[in-house]
Amino acid sequence: MPAPVQLGPVAVSPPLFLAPMAGVTDRDFRLIVRRIGGVGLVAMEFLNSRLLAEDHRDTLAKTHFEQEERPLAIQVYGSDAGTIAEAARIVEELGADVVDVNMGCPANKVLKGCAGAALMGDPKLARDIVSQVCRAVSIPVTVKFRLGLDDRRKNHLELGRICQGEGAAAVTMHGRTAKQLYRGEADWSEIARLKEALSIPVIGNGDVTTADDAVRMLAETGCDGVMVGRGATRNPWIFRQIAARLGVEEGGGEVTEPTLDDRRRLILDHFRTVVEREEPVAALHKLRAFTNRYSRGIPDGQKLRRQINDLATTDAFFTAWERHFAAIAEAAERFEEAA
Repeated sequence: MPAPVQLGPVAVSPPLFLAPMAGVTDRDFRLIVRRIGGVGLVAMEFLNSRLLAEDHRDTLAKTHFEQEERPLAIQVYGSDAGTIAEAARIVEELGADVVDVNMGCPANKVLKGCAGAALMGDPKLARDIVSQVCRAVSIPVTVKFRLGLDDRRKNHLELGRICQGEGAAAVTMHGRTAKQLYRGEADWSEIARLKEALSIPVIGNGDVTTADDAVRMLAETGCDGVMVGRGATRNPWIFRQIAARLGVEEGGGEVTEPTLDDRRRLILDHFRTVVEREEPVAALHKLRAFTNRYSRGIPDGQKLRRQINDLATTDAFFTAWERHFAAIAEAAERFEEAA
């Protein structure tokens, strides 16, 4: 059984982390993952530090969370050290357990603002940001980054040492460069190098889509914990499965797969919550986005993904999913009868 990851006074056990993802890790999805079980820490979708410091209404609306989500991290991004430090103070006032600084987002709109992974190209500014944030708050500060901007500018070891030296409680590294986005394979060997170079906890991230992937990452890199992003959007049960494989959850190490009915209930319940809480246009956008993700974990998911661009109402999404699940169940019945 792996040891908890200690972030100051916050013990993350199991040492499994839900990655912050824009448009994904809202309160509804975090609660889904937390209630399924196995996750040690969940993260809010990352927030623009300037908008947070300016009390921007839409940004503040994203900060609501339930007590059952704890421990919870809120990630902020930006390019001005003072503004990020102010945003970190707000994060602490909001009651988050951990504040995370984004130095790894590869999205163009973030990079163009000299934020996210762009900060890896300016170690002096990165140092100033970590230093000011750590001085501004009493809760643990973590930093998430990548290998570097591209293959010629890999400076993750330097940045890791900077974070450690300025007082960060832990770092998370995705094993790709910013230029790679999510293409190719994550380089876990560099996560291992980072772990060897630092004394603070190192969380590994990248290409964890199954419980076996997580166990292998821990074994191959020696990292202290595992962060899962895209793998959780396709399979929200992944943390419980990893915890079972690690012996943290009951089951003797056996990983159980969700049934078709489990998937049906989770998806439709999630969609009902979205429709109840969101304005119609926002709800439709979320249903479309989550259909694209959830459908990758079920039979004939590609067929359903082809339909979503033509769906103009939330009711149409429910109808499409119900019909799809009915068709899968019918095909399974025919297969059993033929056997």
